[in-house]
Amino acid sequence: MSQEGLDKLKKELSEAIAQRPVISAAIAEAREKGDLSENAEYESAREAQGLLELKIAQLQDKVANAKVVAASQLSTDKVQMLNKVKVENIAAKAVMEFTIVGESEADFSKGLLAATTPIARALIGHGKGEIVEAKVPSGVMKFKILDISI
Repeated sequence: MSQEGLDKLKKELSEAIAQRPVISAAIAEAREKGDLSENAEYESAREAQGLLELKIAQLQDKVANAKVVAASQLSTDKVQMLNKVKVENIAAKAVMEFTIVGESEADFSKGLLAATTPIARALIGHGKGEIVEAKVPSGVMKFKILDISI
């Protein structure tokens, strides 16, 4: 993943951790309202706490296992993570350009394609000028790699 992606994950983690006191306060306030067995506010606050803790655990795991790839480590011989790839959809005669990123950074509307997608998996390891086939839910798509850059 890129350093920018890791920084974004760390920011999201710190924001989630900052929500812990808010949820605890909501639980305490709901607890003061009496019988917990019939207290919907209490149940709702406890559920929110559980979801928050799950999100925190997932983010901590992602941060701990993140591997940052520096631009100096990248090559343009073959498609790899963090490369910008220009391809032509052979059937549609459409040219597309996107950067292959980690799943947590993906945003297709911004041209950031997750490396786990069928198209990115098909492109990774192939060079400029090669034609690759990507097995997608709607069938098989063929792409010609026009350019690879950093």
